[in-house]
Amino acid sequence: MKVVVRIGGSVIASPPNPELIKKYAETVQSLREQGHELVVIVGGGLPAREFIQLAKSLGLTEAEQDEAAISVSRLFAQLLAMKLGGLGRKAIPTSEKEASKTLRKNRIAVMGGLKPGMTTDSVAAMVASEIDAHLIVKATDQDGVYTKDPRRHADARKLDELSFDELDRILEEDKHKAGIHQVIDPEAVKILKEKHIKTVIVNGFKPENIAAAIRGEKIGTRIQ
Repeated sequence: MKVVVRIGGSVIASPPNPELIKKYAETVQSLREQGHELVVIVGGGLPAREFIQLAKSLGLTEAEQDEAAISVSRLFAQLLAMKLGGLGRKAIPTSEKEASKTLRKNRIAVMGGLKPGMTTDSVAAMVASEIDAHLIVKATDQDGVYTKDPRRHADARKLDELSFDELDRILEEDKHKAGIHQVIDPEAVKILKEKHIKTVIVNGFKPENIAAAIRGEKIGTRIQ
């Protein structure tokens, strides 16, 4: 199965969590050994947002703020790639085409952001479209998609399944901005809807949830 795994920076980078990065390396390697092909896309989390604020304080444009965040996400991707070791995975793809080429060669590609105006959620959607992925699994700091932000609303209810149209109505932000932080970026949702890419949102603090989602177990929130 071809799978895009999106690891949220809120999970492995806020603050940086070396033990969790190690566990993700083990999980990804195990999935590859089972015959799956994976593109792993890593976010920059809190460090990326801190660099966005630094860039903003310097009077840099929003596109330049995004560029700083992209660089941070690629650093975390590089750490995971180096932990995986071998197979030429140290080179981090900087385009969908490069990701596809690396996947064909190694059956694993690890990358961060690509360009300003596009979050790593959007990167995941674009790469999934490029490689004809069967599934996107997003590992985030929530157990799935909720009716409201569970960090701010005690009555928020987790949803086991929903459509992309339903997801559109739940999201608080409807357009990209530097440092946006919600369960799925609105620009990514547009791509996923257009390309009909099945997506599962899981609790990323347990890397084994990635494997469970790929096996088709009922976990997190399934969106299709």
